Amino acid sequence: MKDAIRICDVEKYYGNENHVTKAVDRVSFSVKTGEFVGVMGPSGSGKTTLLNLLSTIDHVTAGHIYYGETDITELEEEQLSEFRKKNLGFVFQEYNLLDTLTLEENIMLVMTLQCRSKKEIQTRCSELLHLLGIEEVKDQYPYQVSGGQKQRCACARAIANHPLLLLADEPTGALDSQAAQTLLETFENLNQQMQTTIFMVTHDAFSASYCDRILFLKDGKIFHELSRGNKERRDFLNAILDVLALTGGELSHDS
Repeated sequence: MKDAIRICDVEKYYGNENHVTKAVDRVSFSVKTGEFVGVMGPSGSGKTTLLNLLSTIDHVTAGHIYYGETDITELEEEQLSEFRKKNLGFVFQEYNLLDTLTLEENIMLVMTLQCRSKKEIQTRCSELLHLLGIEEVKDQYPYQVSGGQKQRCACARAIANHPLLLLADEPTGALDSQAAQTLLETFENLNQQMQTTIFMVTHDAFSASYCDRILFLKDGKIFHELSRGNKERRDFLNAILDVLALTGGELSHDS
C-alpha cells in the first residue's frame, strides 16, 4: 500500500514571544491508503491540534503535510478550501447536521455542492443509506432520530464524495455504548469494504481497539505506537490499556 499522507517534522506553536505553547513538536509519521489510524493522548497532548492541521482547519508553524504529491502547507486559502471540499470528510462529536433537512437531504447536500447529476446523487445516497443502516429513517429530521442514527448520517455525508481521508474527532463521545459500538463497526466496514482511509482522535481505548494502528501523543510528541497486526480486538484493547497505564491522564475504556 502506498502512503496516502505524510507528515514531516510538523510543529505548531501558539502564543507570543512571552509565552509560547508547543502544541505539536516535530511530529513525523505516514498513513497508508486504506489504513485506519487512531490517535490517543491525555488532554493537552496535541491530538486535536494534529487533527486540525491534517484537516486544513489550522496551519502548521513549521514542517510539511503531503496528501500524495500535494503539499497542503504550500496552498493558498482558496486552494485549501477547494482541496478540503474534494478530498476530506469529517465526523465530529456534535454531528453538525442541518435540522431543517431530512437525513437523506443532509447527505444529498454535500453531493449537490459538487455539481453531480441528480441520478448519480440519488444512487449514491441510496447506497450510503443502506450501507449505514439508516434507510428506514431517511425521511426523518435530525431532531426526530437517535444520536447513533444522527452520527451514522454524519458518517454517510462525510464519505459521500469518496474522500481521500475521513477525519473523525471523538466520534463516539456523545453516544451511548451500543450506538458507539454500531458506529465503530460502521467505520470498520467502511475501512475494510471500501478501503476508506480513516484518521480518528479518541480518548477511549474501546474505540481505539477498532483501529489498525494507534499513535500515542504526550506533550505534542509521539512517544509510542501500537499496531494491531493479527491480534484479536480484545487482545489489542488490552495492549492499548497497558500503554495508557503508563501515560496517566483521563483516558478511559468501555467494553
